[in-house]
Amino acid sequence: MHVQDTHWSSAAALASGGPAVSAATGNGRADGVRTTPLRVDAQRNLEHVLRAAREVFGELGYGAPMEDVARRARVGVGTVYRRFPSKDVLVRRIAEEETARLTEQARAALGQEDEPWSALSRFLRTSVASGAGRLLPPQVLRVGVADEESSGAPGAAEEARVPQQRSQPGAGELRLVSESGSDDGGAGALLEVVGQLVDRARAAGELRADVSVADVLLVIATAAPSLPDAAQQAAASARLLDILLEGLRSRPA
Repeated sequence: MHVQDTHWSSAAALASGGPAVSAATGNGRADGVRTTPLRVDAQRNLEHVLRAAREVFGELGYGAPMEDVARRARVGVGTVYRRFPSKDVLVRRIAEEETARLTEQARAALGQEDEPWSALSRFLRTSVASGAGRLLPPQVLRVGVADEESSGAPGAAEEARVPQQRSQPGAGELRLVSESGSDDGGAGALLEVVGQLVDRARAAGELRADVSVADVLLVIATAAPSLPDAAQQAAASARLLDILLEGLRSRPA
């Protein structure tokens, strides 16, 4: 997994409206939202660009250049920039779509599985199989390592974003670190519902007491390797996830 951080520009929010895509002005900035339907060829190009971006960013991380996306989409790089005035806008669009997908998968597991461990493991297996872990947005994957002296601030950040998720005592715990004042692109909703899955499994005694939401999201990212052969990738992901799930489960004293 090679997810690289990126700067989320203010223009990025304009690319998150599904079919309503940002329009660029002559100065290269997006200052409005397209309200008229796209022509058939323009819609096709947009779909090709989005599909190519998911593949390229999934394989190379969000640091991959726009030229790679254009080549994969078989369009000119100018076509990509006409739809997405900057790379930040495209990254934001892909990350928000994948975050929304993960959130729906978590809600489905929460609502359709009665057993807490079954719900959590279903969410993890579905998310890893979909490959969404390779496209988790950087602000979700950014974590801090807390110690006894500095645990206050990171712990407060996690509790603010995931009210149900309470930190466990002890040094070296992974904690989610939020970016104050930034638009989370749906990350808050994802953290909220995953927090419910974690709390249920922990309360049932089926999840290790020291496992946090950050740990679960890191499992999704870690268990989604990018391999050139699809069959090998699926087999490797399933095998790795089985091992990680065993590590998450609590053991009788």
